[in-house]
Amino acid sequence: MGRYGYGYGGGYGWKPYVSVAERRRKAAKKLASLQKKGMDVLPVVIEGRKIAKTFWGVAWCDHLESFSDYSNRLPRGRSYVRNGSVCHLAITQGSIEAKVSGSELYTVKVQITKLPAAKWQAIKKQSAGKIGSLLELLQGKLSDQVMQIVTDRKEGLFPLPKEISFKCDCPDWAGMCKHIAAVMYGIGSRLDSSPDLLFTLRGVDHQELIAVDAEAALSTATKSGKSKQLASSDLSDVFGIDLANADETSTDADSVPKKRKRAATKKSKTKEPVSKKVVKKKIVTRKKKSSTDALTSGAVAAKRKAVKKKKK
Repeated sequence: MGRYGYGYGGGYGWKPYVSVAERRRKAAKKLASLQKKGMDVLPVVIEGRKIAKTFWGVAWCDHLESFSDYSNRLPRGRSYVRNGSVCHLAITQGSIEAKVSGSELYTVKVQITKLPAAKWQAIKKQSAGKIGSLLELLQGKLSDQVMQIVTDRKEGLFPLPKEISFKCDCPDWAGMCKHIAAVMYGIGSRLDSSPDLLFTLRGVDHQELIAVDAEAALSTATKSGKSKQLASSDLSDVFGIDLANADETSTDADSVPKKRKRAATKKSKTKEPVSKKVVKKKIVTRKKKSSTDALTSGAVAAKRKAVKKKKK
């Protein structure tokens, strides 16, 4: 039967109320069955009253609520996502698949079109030289100018209502039922922990924004005429990491006095182990040399003695 009518306990009216705890129990049982079949279950867990807390999550929810198409439909999903009814939510390129616990465990599918190439190129061009690092991008630590670019209602990364289609296998006749609304909010919560999924969803690579920044930095460095290479500080700014200063290292090495360098070199050399045969050979050689020296000195003394006798 439909949402109203006979068949719900033999009477006319609403389907009997099922508590949240009972819905969760039933959902957990069905999810356990799906896990046994190899499904990787990814539930949406909300802590506190706020559905999303980070830049990307909040921006997603604000974007959805800014459209009149959704203004009357989304609120019904807030309580569902808060009480843990979104038992599974997986985001892939252009697609979201979710399992939502209601009177039954319902399947929700959301399709989002790929970000148009022209719009992506415009975003990259406007963001060039303004992002700084991949870490700043994903954490939402961007300048107001960049934030306006990526979250723009019409020209930013978020999809427009006409780029979103969805369906749920529940019996609700509404275009966006509470299960779909819960999933739409669940996406915002998921972006809290994995903001890169927004780029995956729209079919673009977030690394390209940083690559554009690197190219802009290289162009600036070469045009300045100071150097054809980026300094360590420039690289640190572009990629958001600290790099060792090679110039300082070489300068410190050159400032060490030569005597100290030689001493350090001698200390660093380790003596090779000498075998017993080599030692014995050296001793024998020394003995031969000493005996030869003794004979030589004896012969010299005898010659001197003979010379003295002749003179007499």
